[in-house]
Amino acid sequence: MKSDNKLSSAMNTDVSRRGFLGGTAALGVTAASTSALMGKKAYAAKKGGHLRAGIAHGSTTDSLDPATYENGFSLALDYTLFNHLGEVDHTGTVKPELAESWEASPDAKTWSFKLRQGVEFHNGKTLEASDVIASIEYHMGEDTKSAAKSLLKQVKSMKADGKNEVVIELEAGNADFPYVISDYHIAIKPAKDGKIDPTEGIGTGPYALENYEPGVRLMANKNKNYFKSDRGHFDQVELITIIDLAARQNALTTGEIDMMDRADLKTVHLLKRQKGINVMETVGYKHYTMPMRTDTAPFDSNDLRLALKYSLDREELVKKILRGHGVVGNDHPISPTNQYHAEGLAQRMYDPDKAKFHFKKAGMEGTTIQLSAADAAFPGAVDAAVLYKEHAAKAGIDIEVVREPNDGYWSNVWMKKGWCACYWGGRPTEDWMFTTAYAAGADWNDTFWKHDRFNELLLAARAELDSDKRRTMYYEMQEIVSNDGGVVVPMFANYVFAATDKILPSEQMAGNWELDGSKFAERWSFA
Repeated sequence: MKSDNKLSSAMNTDVSRRGFLGGTAALGVTAASTSALMGKKAYAAKKGGHLRAGIAHGSTTDSLDPATYENGFSLALDYTLFNHLGEVDHTGTVKPELAESWEASPDAKTWSFKLRQGVEFHNGKTLEASDVIASIEYHMGEDTKSAAKSLLKQVKSMKADGKNEVVIELEAGNADFPYVISDYHIAIKPAKDGKIDPTEGIGTGPYALENYEPGVRLMANKNKNYFKSDRGHFDQVELITIIDLAARQNALTTGEIDMMDRADLKTVHLLKRQKGINVMETVGYKHYTMPMRTDTAPFDSNDLRLALKYSLDREELVKKILRGHGVVGNDHPISPTNQYHAEGLAQRMYDPDKAKFHFKKAGMEGTTIQLSAADAAFPGAVDAAVLYKEHAAKAGIDIEVVREPNDGYWSNVWMKKGWCACYWGGRPTEDWMFTTAYAAGADWNDTFWKHDRFNELLLAARAELDSDKRRTMYYEMQEIVSNDGGVVVPMFANYVFAATDKILPSEQMAGNWELDGSKFAERWSFA
């Protein structure tokens, strides 16, 4: 995007996010400095081997259907088996993947995606425009439950221009559309008679499905015809659900697995001393939240919501839950690494007096508020809820911590209970994050919040090509969410994970998701 308000027709290789590395540097860690973070020697990549990855997510209710992907295991599965039109690199830039290139009309309303030729699905079918269109349309139907549905409401029409080009017309301009269309839910699958089979595991990805037991493990074998010759080094990849943190870390130190996500921040300093173990850390968009259902009493009262926001000591949560591996949040989802982060917005501080004032104004004195939590939400979520209870008590607010089972948490608690613990991997653009979780009617609007001014700005900012005007709108939107929204965002968390020194990660890792943008199976190798 140029500063003269026009999109160049030469915008056919990537869309960049200004300030990604600058923002991470401000936090003291850079996604690009992997070797420095690990203290790792330089080794050459080795082809072959069986990778065993311990993942802190996974539920018996999970599915191969990309419309339902909602946790870290599903994300790892997605990037192991499938590809997308674009992918985010270590700088926060979206690069072509199954698309060879793209370009936009001057008003960013029409986008043309040229596909790579000769790419094969695991079943031998050659990738064509019809596969891409069917894969996208699956998330657009009136009856679809896909989390990508709200992202794709802007699509007015799609058509194939020959077998290797897809032209997408939008209702209004969107300078960030390559990010949107590369959402992890929109995995490209083979089409038959204009439709995909969402529950089959056939993709174009670096590994082909062998076996999948939801909530247990996934086994996948090397795709020998993978179109990226410098990726997909392992012979076999095994993703194993190990939700219990101590069990996951023990499995790493005893050699039962080769790598793990979500290291125990309480003991990570000890893990770093373990011989043969490398601890890694990247900064991205991940944030921990406590969403309230604003369509349900008593959380339909903004005074109650403000009372709860003022009754939390965020600094203590960062110190005790994140062990300093993150920064405080300000009750909106836009990370300091995002381009339009509202850095000038006053930080909400712990203020028991203000909390008590709003609690009384809401007419809630003497009422107990339930907060559901499980460590499936994020590591230390139950401890965070207990700390929250202690902080709120000083404002005369009684919070009852409801300890929920880990298994089925995302199906039975999140978006079901009135107030609960949650985490978001975040998104690389403001529009993507807001559209996914804050737009009125969005499938993953987990606070069920609706604000007319916010929704007007969402549409206006998406189509605005003037960067300064977009910044003003996104700043206002962050302020609205912080002051009126139904979510408490206490902290942004760094990704901290570990592997044996037999594993060679990328020299520069992506920070859009944990474990190198969750593409470790494709990008890493044995040393």
